Amino acid sequence: MKILVVGANGHTGRLLIEYLANNSDHHPYAMVRSNTQEEELMKLGAVEVIVADLEEDVSKVTIGMDAVIFAAGSGSKTGPDKTITVDQEGAKKLVDAAKASGVQHFVMLSSIGADDPQGPIEHYLMAKRKADDYLKNSGLTYSIVRPGHLTHDKPTGKVGLAEKIELMDERSIPRGDVAHVLATSLEIDNTKNKIMEILSGDKEIELALEIL
Repeated sequence: MKILVVGANGHTGRLLIEYLANNSDHHPYAMVRSNTQEEELMKLGAVEVIVADLEEDVSKVTIGMDAVIFAAGSGSKTGPDKTITVDQEGAKKLVDAAKASGVQHFVMLSSIGADDPQGPIEHYLMAKRKADDYLKNSGLTYSIVRPGHLTHDKPTGKVGLAEKIELMDERSIPRGDVAHVLATSLEIDNTKNKIMEILSGDKEIELALEIL
């Protein structure tokens, strides 16, 4: 499949491009805001770099794509206004574009806590929740992946995964394992139209998705 990776220049997005290029038969297309990022992403395995800005018109970027993985985010250094325009409204615009162009599967990178936004990052979790709800109600086939705290630790290939994980002290997961889950969600029918919360754990990723 031709996969549009939105937010391809982010930490998780780059790992996702690399994973899709080296561990699947899919063809990753990298959507980024600047063509200055093109060379690095092509080296990682992107078939093509598509320059588009989530705060502007993105209605054409999904044409010809079989699936979309939305891994974009405004980043921790921006304020609530950017969180709304990128994480919330940008995601909604991509959902609309995907639906209009007949995309088969939309995978959304969300966050644990989006089901009950509160605490110091409530505005971020609320934006994620609104984006998730918009996708769920869109009529598209979807998978919503909600990881705990993302780390740069070496991926293990194993996770703790459920539709709802009870609170626990250790709530982190390596970004590489998140990328693995996002990519594999495209291949396992059991992930369709489901929300998955994920943390580091002891089950092989493919098995965890199969028995979700």
